Amino acid sequence: MKLTYLIPLFAFLLPTLVIGYGVVIPHSQIAGVNSLTIGFGTTLLGACFAYLAGIRTVIKSPPGT
Repeated sequence: MKLTYLIPLFAFLLPTLVIGYGVVIPHSQIAGVNSLTIGFGTTLLGACFAYLAGIRTVIKSPPGT
C-alpha cells in the first residue's frame, strides 16, 4: 500500500479529531471521558477500518480487470 493512498484518510481524520476533541466536545455538556466521547472515537476508528478495507479491496481487484 502506497503512502499516497492514506492522504485522504488523514485529511479527514486529523481535522475531525482536532475539531471534535479540541473545540466541540470541551465546550459542550458532554465534556470529559464518557460513553459519548468514546463513541465518537470509535466511530472515527470504524471509518478508518472501512477506508482501509476499501483500499485493500481495490488494490487486490482493480476496476476493469
